[in-house]
Amino acid sequence: MKLEKSLELYIKGKKHLVGAVNSPVRAFKSVGGVPIFIEKAKGSKITDVDGNEYVDMVLSYGPMILGHRNSVVESTVKKHLKNGYSFGASTKGEIILAEMVCDAFPGMDKVRFVNSGTEAVFSAIRLARAFTGKNKIIKFAGCYHGHSDALLVAAGSGLATLSIPGSAGVPDDAVKNTLIAEYNNIDSVEEQLAKHDDIAAVIIEPIAGNMGVVLPTKAFIEELRDVTKASGVLLIVDEVMTGFRSQFGGALGLLGVEADITCLGKVVGGGFPVGAYGARNEIMEMVAPLGPMYQAGTLSGNPIAMACGIATLKELKKQNPYKAFEKTAAFLERALKTAAEENGIDLQVNRFGSMINPFFTKTKVVDFKTAQTSDTERFKTFFWKMMESGVFLPPSQFESWFLATAMTKRDIYKVRSAINIAMKAVANKKKK
Repeated sequence: MKLEKSLELYIKGKKHLVGAVNSPVRAFKSVGGVPIFIEKAKGSKITDVDGNEYVDMVLSYGPMILGHRNSVVESTVKKHLKNGYSFGASTKGEIILAEMVCDAFPGMDKVRFVNSGTEAVFSAIRLARAFTGKNKIIKFAGCYHGHSDALLVAAGSGLATLSIPGSAGVPDDAVKNTLIAEYNNIDSVEEQLAKHDDIAAVIIEPIAGNMGVVLPTKAFIEELRDVTKASGVLLIVDEVMTGFRSQFGGALGLLGVEADITCLGKVVGGGFPVGAYGARNEIMEMVAPLGPMYQAGTLSGNPIAMACGIATLKELKKQNPYKAFEKTAAFLERALKTAAEENGIDLQVNRFGSMINPFFTKTKVVDFKTAQTSDTERFKTFFWKMMESGVFLPPSQFESWFLATAMTKRDIYKVRSAINIAMKAVANKKKK
């Protein structure tokens, strides 16, 4: 595996980019080694500047659900590029995509498009506060909702239980209204609701994806909906990662629960920067220009992003890949568990729809605390052996792997082969 050109770009990039990257996980800090610089991608494959080709299981952290440069999506984008890139005025595409999104999410009457998942979430929180007239929010330790100040808490260690800023530059006052609860622990939510009468909303990832893939129990998610309704607190569901990945709609629908406000991103833009938040009419009509809650964006509803999103969702609905995703994820789960068992390695595997990842621990992973029992040194060894074997993974133990419709049987068997090689490497390093 050659990395000379990536190393060269890394050294050059450090002069004018922070750490030579524009998002921290790309620096490969948690796995060590040289960050990979990508040159191109097509279908299920991604190729770096050194010519190494990989089966891509990062998929831009989710949005490339059809694989890279899907022919239908690409031709649509090229067509719309001829009309212009940005107008600062409304276009037909915004109306079409809005209808598609609202039709896919029960209880969503209106949606507002923005430019990122982070923007969708902090706008949704502002909306919840405007609608309820209350200030505090509850979030769950280990759930990531973007990098806005009020949500950079409970990032781990002592931060997981106290409302302490999880980033330098975030003042204490910015998080004074953020309360912390434990994922899959309804008692921790009820304790916060009992202590405070100024709670506007609870925000949750229906399937956590940034402490690794962590699923809610049926009892927990149903009770969460019940207690928020009973308390007059809005339930904000962050489906930025899960939206359209487990079904044509949201993961929450499969869990049998309906959100008050839903946040979206990733797949909705098909690879272009798009975020969205939506809710029933009485909530969304608080948003300007209909109501007093102000939120705006020069590039919101960008015509090229809308065209890409429409084409992606149309093709996704046509392919209906969700049963195939489940089958592939189950196959990879068996491959991971079998390889770990054969090599005497403690391993847990969590998956939901087209999201999957292993944890190097003997402890069942149900929340942030149990996710942190994972052996990250073992993951480093596993990660680089997978890369050397031609499988591109997120460079972190605590990030989900993603499946794409473009993956072939040959790709899947290649991933299984890479898993066997990587697990042997982990076992051999342990012996040394």
